[in-house]
Amino acid sequence: MEQERENLRQCRKCLLRDMAGQEEYFRSLREYIENLDADLKAATSVYEERLAVCRQCDMLLEGMCRSCGCYVELRAAVAKNSCPREFWQKMESHYI
Repeated sequence: MEQERENLRQCRKCLLRDMAGQEEYFRSLREYIENLDADLKAATSVYEERLAVCRQCDMLLEGMCRSCGCYVELRAAVAKNSCPREFWQKMESHYI
């Protein structure tokens, strides 16, 4: 019974890179992000700050944004992308 309950738990507040069992999927995601053109990619500090904001968001579920359906690691990696709920906008105003 406990095993079944454990299998039904959803990982809230987790990014793919933090979830057990998702290592292979995140490896592919990380490779995609690493191969983005430099002019498209967000700075590492911006990327990490965006992910920190997402970790605090109620819409994060199993590495996905329930507001837009994206994997937040991918959305955060592209400089021109924005948060569908505009949470990154406040954080990024000090970069302008």
